[in-house]
Parts: sequence; C-alpha cells; structure tokens
Amino acid sequence: MSEWIAIGALGLVAVGIPLGMMAVSALLRPSVPEQGKRATYESGEVPTGTARVQFNIQYYMVALLFVVFDVETVLILPWTVIYRSALEQGVGLTTILGPMLVFIGALVVGLVWAWRNGAVEWVKSPLANRRKTERNT
Repeated sequence: MSEWIAIGALGLVAVGIPLGMMAVSALLRPSVPEQGKRATYESGEVPTGTARVQFNIQYYMVALLFVVFDVETVLILPWTVIYRSALEQGVGLTTILGPMLVFIGALVVGLVWAWRNGAVEWVKSPLANRRKTERNT
C-alpha cells in the first residue's frame, strides 16, 4: 500500500508545483494595462479584417487525402522490408502478396470514389469559369 502513497504524493507535487508557480507569478508580476497588449499580433503587421475567414472545403479534402495516403506509405514500408526475408523462409507468394493487394485495392477504391465525387478536383473561381464560357461561345 505504501507504493500508492508515493504515487499519490508524486501526483500532488506534480500538480502543486505548477499551480504554486502560477499563483506566485500572478501575485508578483506588474500589471500595466494597455490597449496594445490586447491587439492581435500578426508577425509585426497591422491586422486587417476579422479573424473569422471561411476556407474552401477543398483544403480539408486535400489534407484528408494526404493523411490517408501518408498512412498507406507508413503501412506499406514495413511490409516491403520484411517481404524478402519472408520469401527466404519459404512463405508462399500469395500469403505475402494477398493481404497487401487487398489493402492497396481498398485504397484504390477510396481514391476512385473521392475522384468521382470531385474531392481531388480544385474548385475554379467564378472569374475562371466566366472566361471559360466566353472562350467557348
């Protein structure tokens, strides 16, 4: 039971030290309220407009596809490293390639689905669409 007392004491110290440091800092620091301290810092630039900007959803779709295919790379790399040693140990080719082909097939199906739903096509600006229609007429 004494181990739990030591763990509890360590937890109290781990929480108490940062809280104590913040309390002492709040009591001792000078307070000089200024308007400039509350302004948004933009790397030395004067901020313009509001902080709420609507981003195009395509940024998120491209980021999501990047994460999916980045994970694919992370999962395929170890498989390729152990592929040769498994063949040297006498494991069958279908046993080695089967699961990886199923995995890659699922990713290809996902990519085709994303492509058909327009996730990988960048949205054109209204000006670009207008110019395209003017050229076609």
